[in-house]
Amino acid sequence: MAEYIIAAASTADLPDSFYRDHNIPLIRYTYSIGMETFEDDCKEESRARAYQDMRSGTVYTTSMINEETYYDFFRRLMETGKDVLYLDMSREMSSSYQASHRAASRIQAEFPDLQLVLPDTRCISGGLGLLVRECVRHMEEGMSFQALLNFCESTKLHIMHRFTVDDLNYLKRGGRVSNASAMIGSMLSIKPVLYVPDDGKLTVSSKVRGRRAALNALLEGVKRDMVSPSGQQIIINHADCLTDANWLRSELLDAFPTLGSVDIFSLGIIIGAHCGPGLLTVFYLGDQRKP
Repeated sequence: MAEYIIAAASTADLPDSFYRDHNIPLIRYTYSIGMETFEDDCKEESRARAYQDMRSGTVYTTSMINEETYYDFFRRLMETGKDVLYLDMSREMSSSYQASHRAASRIQAEFPDLQLVLPDTRCISGGLGLLVRECVRHMEEGMSFQALLNFCESTKLHIMHRFTVDDLNYLKRGGRVSNASAMIGSMLSIKPVLYVPDDGKLTVSSKVRGRRAALNALLEGVKRDMVSPSGQQIIINHADCLTDANWLRSELLDAFPTLGSVDIFSLGIIIGAHCGPGLLTVFYLGDQRKP
């Protein structure tokens, strides 16, 4: 049995079965439809239903996790008498980040002989999921807590994030593009290609015309970044665009036949509420984050 705990947030966009199979405590973000609020259960069927709702015009909104919810979650973990590593989204992408750290400071004062570590992962969505999976693998192989913390810090900026979205109106709603840009972009079928640099903030890498060009831009970005494909685990998340995800997976396996695996999961509802149906993402290890 491990001498410490890895805990995570539902925004790692892994399937719920992963957390259950590996006994990973999970704090769940929430989303709302109108006045009704739901927990992010990380189940494929919930994600599929959400994207069908969005395509029909249903608006999903999300809210931050408050300090007391984090406090209760962390306290339960620390009461086990084990050190804890908690992995959540990049500070730049999470309005809950400060609340989690305030709660952690309170808990740490109550358990001074234990460590509760909340790194700024600089990762989001499946990039966070990739970091969680790698940390869990090392824990299960017997890595010490301090060695795992060192691994997390040395690895997080080597996790590449590449995205494209299909509907600019979702980015407009979140303030990432202006009303005019969204309108003109939609008229001209402009598709942004996005990535996450070292600061952990979602950034536009380029803008191309048409979905096929955007998918090709994702593929070419991976090809430019990839330095050690042999045995590497890649994650693709998609928001109701499985055909595109399967195409990207096939192209990656053709380009890098020694890859360990390319797993496809539906994008989590929390990220999906801000990006909309049609978002396609790919996460993998590279030498340096770059456009």
